[in-house]
Amino acid sequence: MERDAIRPRIGERQPVYQDRNHRIYRVTLDFGTATKELYVCDQGRCAGLVVEGEKGILLSRQYRYLIDRLSWEIPGGRIEEGESAEAAAIRECQEETGVPCRSVRPLLSFQPGLDALHNPTYLFHSCEFDLVAEHNPSPTESLEVVCIQLQECLDMVFDGRIVDSLSLIALMSYSLRQRGS
Repeated sequence: MERDAIRPRIGERQPVYQDRNHRIYRVTLDFGTATKELYVCDQGRCAGLVVEGEKGILLSRQYRYLIDRLSWEIPGGRIEEGESAEAAAIRECQEETGVPCRSVRPLLSFQPGLDALHNPTYLFHSCEFDLVAEHNPSPTESLEVVCIQLQECLDMVFDGRIVDSLSLIALMSYSLRQRGS
């Protein structure tokens, strides 16, 4: 089947809601014999960073409303306007953990949603960083920062202690990359 034969006519984006970090719009896809209405949440681009040192992988613990509990996560967040994905990963790591990374290497990029969530995500890894003696993050950023060995991180994925999709994908892809190198 040719691509153009299955591509619908796409209607105009109709804004529903917008704030600094999110934009929700409605769009209609017309397939000729049927239509599909989508509500798309555009959260912009995101970057995450797997930082590994002798003591393990750097994780932070944050309260997350939708699961109503603390969540173990790699550093990551929104890429600001005009900022590169690499710079955002380094900035987010510094903000959330206090750990400045000197360089990052690409790990993986993915799109977490294909119809209703627009959030292109870029993952990096780094082994070049400086540990800081003390970090006092905002309680909206991190409540605890620790280093945990990669195998323990993977165990945390499979027993449900790590449930954040950014962290899950990052840790599993990093583990596969390490095994292949």
